[in-house]
Amino acid sequence: MTMTTDPEVAEAADDRPTAPRPVPEHRKRRRTPMTWLRGGGLSNLAFVAPMLVVFAVFSWGPIVQAVVMSFQRTNLVSPPVFVGIDNFVRVLSDPNLGTAVVNTLYFALLALLFGFPLPLLLAVMMSEVRRGKGLYSALAYLPVVIPPVVAVLLWKVFYNASPDGVFNTILGWVGIPPQPWLQSSATVMPSLVLEATWAAAGGAIIIYLAALIAVPPELYDAAEVDGAGIWRKIWHVTLPQLRGVLFIMLILQVIATSQVFLEPFLFTGGGPNNATLTILLLIYRYAFQNSLGGAYGEATALSLMLAIFLALLSWAYFKLTERWSTN
Repeated sequence: MTMTTDPEVAEAADDRPTAPRPVPEHRKRRRTPMTWLRGGGLSNLAFVAPMLVVFAVFSWGPIVQAVVMSFQRTNLVSPPVFVGIDNFVRVLSDPNLGTAVVNTLYFALLALLFGFPLPLLLAVMMSEVRRGKGLYSALAYLPVVIPPVVAVLLWKVFYNASPDGVFNTILGWVGIPPQPWLQSSATVMPSLVLEATWAAAGGAIIIYLAALIAVPPELYDAAEVDGAGIWRKIWHVTLPQLRGVLFIMLILQVIATSQVFLEPFLFTGGGPNNATLTILLLIYRYAFQNSLGGAYGEATALSLMLAIFLALLSWAYFKLTERWSTN
């Protein structure tokens, strides 16, 4: 029994591209010091060497010095003395540490509840505006341009607790009695969160506006065809498309609020009755509470513990949200 082959089929089979043959291992080019030099490795190293030196001196240098100082008793005046983990023990036994941790968590919670969704909402509203979008973007970013110290001092004047204060006068127009603002332990932390949200919202709005540009318009068109309103489009189109950006912004805000210092320091100095004493403000007190030199060992020990906690929190956060942010 003989098999016949169609000449056209055989010719087509001969024209099919063949897979490239793997290159034998012995024929692959090996990287040696000489090939690295011929490839411009020395010039590349000379190009990045200044950046590496500056980064090592001004970034990693202080970090290493802080780690060493956390195991020493020093005030930068007398010679340092190695004390092991005594600085960590003193910090953990400080009764103000629990107050600082609770206040920091309270500030972070309020900032997340009010300061995280507000920039997103404003960005979505501004993206729907047809005219004057550039003007609204500039006005939203204006608080970021104002120096933080100037902004805090300005808001401190607005928070005047007298009936003639700026905010109390505005509240009086709608029949609300004057508020103590910074003078009461119950209202001082929300007052700080309000100013911090106003100061930082502009940067988040610009990021969200840039992310909204990348959302395909046909998704909104399809949602309109299905009869979706503005809120259903935000929930089913906008938020899923911004999932990765939202996760990054959330962890950045958690890290930033955990290191809040400027507002408690300039507004109240930690008062009233330590109601605004935060972790970074406690670190500042350790380091600078004495004009002759503070407990820098305890300050760096608490700083190191905060850095380790934020690093572990960030690692766990990215591990837990890795699948959600990409699906």
